[in-house]
Amino acid sequence: MTQNEQLPMIFRALAFAAEKHAHQRRKGASEIPYLNHCIRVADLLVQVARIEDPETIAAALLHDTVEDTGTTPEELEREFGSTVCALVLELTDNKELPKLRRKQLQIITARNKSGAAAQIKLADKVCNVMDVAYDPPPSWSYERRVEYLDWAERVVSALPDPNPALLQFFNETVADARGRLSR
Repeated sequence: MTQNEQLPMIFRALAFAAEKHAHQRRKGASEIPYLNHCIRVADLLVQVARIEDPETIAAALLHDTVEDTGTTPEELEREFGSTVCALVLELTDNKELPKLRRKQLQIITARNKSGAAAQIKLADKVCNVMDVAYDPPPSWSYERRVEYLDWAERVVSALPDPNPALLQFFNETVADARGRLSR
């Protein structure tokens, strides 16, 4: 795939995610537009992990569409192909399950992620840890924030072959978050 073919897919994914997440906000006190999270995940893959694969970047932009919007797998496959769709589905939690079970399953299934899905999951956890440290939901207690960091570390430690630079960035982000929480 040439660069001229890569960019349209990424921009189509960005536009699609923007439309699907248009009325959603992150849970943090600043309530940033949800799309910012999707962009940050994709940006970490490009800037820190140096991933250039357009399907991986597109899937990063789209990683929460099935889970958090009315997007169907069929719609994703039609718009972006089977590879992007499969990556998004690999990252999608079953919202019909109780939250605790979903969290347990993320740890259990992490070791079975494909290489691309593992990198997206890692970038997603970096972004979520940043949110917990810098812009937590107002209702989250100190204990809940620490519990989230512990859980995120368990998920990440189970991922196969994490990108070394992205893993280092995750570890530094968690250490910084723990430092902020201890103040």
